[in-house]
Amino acid sequence: MKKKQKIQILLGCVCLVLTFAICIQLKTIENANKVVGSSFTENELRDEVLRWKEKYDNMVRETERTEKSLEEYREKASQDNAVSASIEEELKLANNLLGLTDLRGKGVMITLQDKKATGLETLNVSDYLVHAQDLVEIVNELKNANAEAISINGQRIINTTGIVCDGTVVRINGQKVGGPYVILAIGQPEWLETSLTMQGGFIQRIENYVDAKVEKVYDIQIPKYEGVYNIEYMTTVEE
Repeated sequence: MKKKQKIQILLGCVCLVLTFAICIQLKTIENANKVVGSSFTENELRDEVLRWKEKYDNMVRETERTEKSLEEYREKASQDNAVSASIEEELKLANNLLGLTDLRGKGVMITLQDKKATGLETLNVSDYLVHAQDLVEIVNELKNANAEAISINGQRIINTTGIVCDGTVVRINGQKVGGPYVILAIGQPEWLETSLTMQGGFIQRIENYVDAKVEKVYDIQIPKYEGVYNIEYMTTVEE
C-alpha cells in the first residue's frame, strides 16, 4: 500500500513538472510570436517611412528645379522689359525729333509782323512786309542755338519743311499762313534770345523794316507735325 502511494505521488509530481514545463513552453512560444509580430510591424513602418522620405526628396528636388526655372524666367523677363523700355525710349526720342509728338518746355516766342509804312516809305511797301526768307533765317538762327523744336503759327518745323512766299502770305508745310507770325522755339531761353538779339543779329537787321519782338517763355507748347513724310530716295544701308 505504501509502495502504491509512493508511485502515485511520483506520478503526480511528474505530471506537475510536465504541466509546468508545458506552460513555460507555451508562454515562450507566445512571447516569440509577439516579438516576431512586433518586428514585422516595425519593418513595415520603416519601409513606409523610407517610401515617404523618397517621395519628399523627389518633391524637394522638383521644387528646386521649378524655382530655378522661375528665376531664369524672371531674369529673362526683367531683361526683356529693360530692352523694351530702352526701345520705347528711343522710339519716343525719334518721334520727338521727327516732329511726330506734341511737345512742351521752356524757350522763346518771337512775333513778326508787317511794319506800317508812312511817307516816302510807301514807295517800296514790299520792304516792310515779313517774307518767307525772314522766317527761314530766323529758323536757321534758332537751330544754330540748339532749339529742340520750332513752330510757326502752329506749323511744326521739320527737316523737310518748306517755307515759301505765296502772294501776300507764306506757305509752310504746304499750308497758307498769314501774319502776324508767331514763332515758338523750345530750348535754353537765354541762348535762344541772345542768338537773335545780339549785336548784328537777326532782330537788329530787320527791326527797321518789320515789327519784331522776342520774349522768354517758360511754358511753351508746340504741336506735332500733321503732314505726311514722303521718303523717295533714301534707303537703309545693310550691315
